[in-house]
Amino acid sequence: MIRLMLAVLSLGLAAGAAQAQTQKPSDELEGMLRALAMIGGLGASEEEAAAIAAAAAVHPLGSRLNPVRANMPEGQRAYLQRLRCANGRAPSFRRIGSDGESIYGNILDLYEVNCRRAEPGRVDVFIDMYHLHVEEAPVPGFTIVAPR
Repeated sequence: MIRLMLAVLSLGLAAGAAQAQTQKPSDELEGMLRALAMIGGLGASEEEAAAIAAAAAVHPLGSRLNPVRANMPEGQRAYLQRLRCANGRAPSFRRIGSDGESIYGNILDLYEVNCRRAEPGRVDVFIDMYHLHVEEAPVPGFTIVAPR
């Protein structure tokens, strides 16, 4: 049953992929994402969590619909400290606050990441800190260094 629900939700996500550019999902798409997250919530199996992550991957990393997954506040800071601006320097960042619920069913944190005069400038990055995960990919516009 879960596999069938995941398949149906994935089809809906694919249909809504065009909306990924604006990061403003339709109510229907957002409802499907929430349903998918509820299936795999905090007690998700590895397979279910992978399905949620795959569905989220149609959206830019660090967006509301594909938040960076981190392990607690230390993991959030560690990820942000590894980002590099176009000039090779580390950006400044500050936590704006909690911003609702993530597609994984957890609290979603919003960070302002700022390269000042270097590209990509100021960017909002959404992070879900309730994962045993070390993200290796950078959010769009940045590069990333290996974890220490």
